[in-house]
Amino acid sequence: MEYSGNLHAGRKTFFVAPDLTLLPEMYMEEYMTHGYESYIINDDRYCPIDRKVELIISMFPSSIFFFYVDAKIEGLEWRKFIYGLQREHGNEALFGVLYSKSKSEEERKQLENFYLFDVGIQCGCVGLDFQHKKNFPLIDNILKANQAAGRRKAIRAICSGASEVSFVRDNKQYRGKISDISLNHFSCTLYDGSLPLYSKIKDMMLVIDGVHIQTNGVLLMQRKIGEDEVLNVFVFSTSDGSMGLEGENFIRVSEKIYQIISTKTKDVLHRLFITAGKELEESLAAEKLKKQAIQSAKDKAEKLAKAEQQNEPESKENS
Repeated sequence: MEYSGNLHAGRKTFFVAPDLTLLPEMYMEEYMTHGYESYIINDDRYCPIDRKVELIISMFPSSIFFFYVDAKIEGLEWRKFIYGLQREHGNEALFGVLYSKSKSEEERKQLENFYLFDVGIQCGCVGLDFQHKKNFPLIDNILKANQAAGRRKAIRAICSGASEVSFVRDNKQYRGKISDISLNHFSCTLYDGSLPLYSKIKDMMLVIDGVHIQTNGVLLMQRKIGEDEVLNVFVFSTSDGSMGLEGENFIRVSEKIYQIISTKTKDVLHRLFITAGKELEESLAAEKLKKQAIQSAKDKAEKLAKAEQQNEPESKENS
């Protein structure tokens, strides 16, 4: 299976089987504006949670996982499962535990002692408040403490061929194709000539996968990507001259970045889980057929043995 773009770039965080009333999925988009690429992994009938986690680790080895251990999942023992993950993958992935603060003080101590000291997870045991608004800054600080952003300064989305930029400088019209974008910058190739480095451009019109914005920018870097092509990196600048986007532009671009990145990742994981689920289903079906065949052979052997026992007295009488 092939994956395009920068799907594997940067560290990812997965919240496994959380209570969505305590940690709503809408928080994942907000965390992305802080530089944290985060996803929620739920239990479903297609693929077991334990198999999903193993698949994610195989694809994104440096990921962080937070397990909501108050979730009741059929056939899964959280303590045994997380202990096994830490032993098997503790040198690559990082693990943490979430739980509800409804637990007693003694229950919290027992839970923390087991996971922090007996198992040795590195991302902590975090109690979630009943008011989900309090959990947003709590998890935000946990992500920061565990360096969930990885080495990335900003999350970058690869744009489609329909993403373009246009602007006027010195009475000349420029157009170009946008290749990627973050909340700080965008990269493009220009169709209509080149610009001197550090050029300041006002009122640039950007179309990012259907989203239109107007903003200012500064040409910060240029890099040759072919014999005749140059990649131009513009940083966004606000009305007061500081770096970045502001107001409605910030909201619209952050929403689009989240949509582009999360859609690609979720699609790949969905296909991966469906394939794994089918393989598991086929394996279970084959195992069932095998057991049925063994039982059928046993039943035939028992019937044959009974028939032979019944024939023995008749043979003795005839003799």
